Amino acid sequence: MFKCKTVWNKLAPLARASSSLCLQNARKSVLRHGRRLDMVQKAQMSSGPPGGENTLYYVLVGATFLGAGVYTYRTLSGDKERYKERMIEIASRPKQEPQAAEAVAEVVAESKEDVAAPLECIPEPSPEPVISEPVAEEPTPTEPSVEEPPVTEAIVESPEAEPVAEAPVTEPVVEEPVPEPIVEASIPELIVEAPVTEPVEASVAESFIEFPVTEPVEEAPAVPQCEEPLAPVVESETVPTPVIIAEHVPEASSVSESAADPEPASAAVPLEPTAAHLDVPEHAPYLLIGGGTASFAAARSIRARDPGARVLIVTEESEHPYMRPPLSKELWFSDDPKVTETLRFKQWNGKERSIYFQPPSFYISPADLAKVENGGVAVLTGRKVVHMDVRENKVKLSDGAEISYEKCLIATGGVPRNLQVIDRAGQEVKKRTTLFRKIEDFRSLEKISREVKSITIIGGGFLGSELACAMGRRSADPGLEVIQMFPEKGNMGKVLPEYLSNWTTEKVRKEGVNVIPDALVKNVSYKNDQLEIKLKDGRVVKTDHIVAAVGLEPSVELAKSGGLEVDSDFGGYRVNAELQARSNIWVAGDAACFYDIRLGRRRVEHHDHAVVSGRLAGENMTGANKPYWHQSMFWSDLGPDVGYEAIGIVDSSLPTVGVFAKATAKDTPKAATEQSGTGIRSESETEEVAGAFKTGTAAPPPPIQQKEDYGKGVIFYLRDKVVVGIVLWNVFNRMPVARKIIKDGEEHTDLNEVAKLFNIHED
Repeated sequence: MFKCKTVWNKLAPLARASSSLCLQNARKSVLRHGRRLDMVQKAQMSSGPPGGENTLYYVLVGATFLGAGVYTYRTLSGDKERYKERMIEIASRPKQEPQAAEAVAEVVAESKEDVAAPLECIPEPSPEPVISEPVAEEPTPTEPSVEEPPVTEAIVESPEAEPVAEAPVTEPVVEEPVPEPIVEASIPELIVEAPVTEPVEASVAESFIEFPVTEPVEEAPAVPQCEEPLAPVVESETVPTPVIIAEHVPEASSVSESAADPEPASAAVPLEPTAAHLDVPEHAPYLLIGGGTASFAAARSIRARDPGARVLIVTEESEHPYMRPPLSKELWFSDDPKVTETLRFKQWNGKERSIYFQPPSFYISPADLAKVENGGVAVLTGRKVVHMDVRENKVKLSDGAEISYEKCLIATGGVPRNLQVIDRAGQEVKKRTTLFRKIEDFRSLEKISREVKSITIIGGGFLGSELACAMGRRSADPGLEVIQMFPEKGNMGKVLPEYLSNWTTEKVRKEGVNVIPDALVKNVSYKNDQLEIKLKDGRVVKTDHIVAAVGLEPSVELAKSGGLEVDSDFGGYRVNAELQARSNIWVAGDAACFYDIRLGRRRVEHHDHAVVSGRLAGENMTGANKPYWHQSMFWSDLGPDVGYEAIGIVDSSLPTVGVFAKATAKDTPKAATEQSGTGIRSESETEEVAGAFKTGTAAPPPPIQQKEDYGKGVIFYLRDKVVVGIVLWNVFNRMPVARKIIKDGEEHTDLNEVAKLFNIHED
């Protein structure tokens, strides 16, 4: 077909040119002689050799008709072959004619003597089976016979091809007997390996895992295992039991009066979910993936704007939403021996609270989500969303259950990073290494700290420094040695300027921690019941346990199935100004890479950002359409006496200007929590505005002190002479002022005057 078309495309212009030239010559002749042309053409069609153009024209026309004929013949032949194949495929489906079953029975009967040895356990067919003659013409699907059950093609499939339920019974199988190798090698294998495409009685055990039935289902005859013969299920006039190995049970078919009468599996009755799926709702108007701070903030925001909303939170953890900051701070200072069970702690102000946002009674059961009149928030624990179908607005869980949604929030957070040298070190090193992130990690590490003699924390950032101070304080009682190592020159070396980082390092040492700066880990091994950490400069540190606190990797596992974009520079899902990744899908928390109108595209891994971004995403899911302009803050406490809050881009590689003053008794994290009434300071300060503070009553700065005493102060981080980040060192409840300075984006000639806005010189 394609060859004829190609020839025609090449020769058609020549044919048209020849015809046009003939017509032009005829017209010229009429105009020249003033009379009509004779019926017999006297002149040639061109000035070339006589007959040349006419001959070419005839050849082209003939070739065209020839090509059309060939194309028509091939098309009709192909249609006929496809029609035959289609009819054979239809005939091979479950609703087969009785002749097909009889033909298969004839094949088995003829091959019985040849396969008697390998199939001794299969009962022989009736000596006088009722078999009709093989049908040569193409079969058409009809209703199955009552006396003779249908037989699928899996019995006569060749051993080379994989047995599939859709495989048609070809004509040679019906007309010719099956060769010996096919029958000898295929029947046991086909019975075991044939995939099940529809629910079958023979595979109830497999289908029960995902789609169990509520009524008892009798098992189909098991596959012969050559241990004891099976009694035929059917009467002597019907096909023997070994032949009736079907992929499914057809409608309205009865084997015999003596056989069991199971409920037909192909009755198209939907199977009910398993016991594991009973608590999984089929639909959730608001689906929140992830059970952290961002999801809870979004749920609370959705319910505030839509009081009757039905919100479902799906979390991989076994806990209800909780705060993560106390896991590395206040919980370690608790005197309660059962703190790992209660998860309650005393804040620096002495008040006690739980790390959970709400008690279990606040939530409703996921199974009742669709039934509750006024809606509510349900939490589905221990489940992970593994696939997203954004076209159908549906997600698939790790246990196979599916949930449809109208609006979806992805707040999956991230997973702790690990050092490559530890990943390559082997199982003995890995099982003595903790990646700190969840409640179970806190419980495990707290237990380990009471059993071992030394713990080494690798990492000098927020988490590493907080854990080092917390564990250092309790190291004196049980005789625990706490070691902290990091590649920077001091604690928080990537955030704080060098002078303040060195001061912080000395503060951590006073807490009882052996700090090892400039430490690059080269190798980790397990020798003599201890971990041996070898550094690149040759130093060797021996310890019993390692805590890797080297950062967080955003969880973007749903990007591929959901068609979501991942930022190549910062990681996380790229979202627009309204935190929307695509239609009906929003992202908040650590996994969101958003655009900051002042500082550009960013990704933030802090509690306050999770609160604010989750709250905004919840509002936008209910139609608010608000942009994300909020400058989130973060804080860290090195015990009850030293703490800091920061906002914007705080990077020690940027130029900094620090203004410090002498600290007073109220300039501590403990005093800050007493004033705010909560240990999670971001929840209380984010609603305040900068105008609430007076800026004209600041006292003049005191004389510069000779010794280094960074009691309290403000550190400004500059980029192109504009303040892009601020750290408030032991200065609390002034974050709205810092947020306004960054939002204005102005150049400041004298940052000492700007520091007066924070009232750091007040007593």
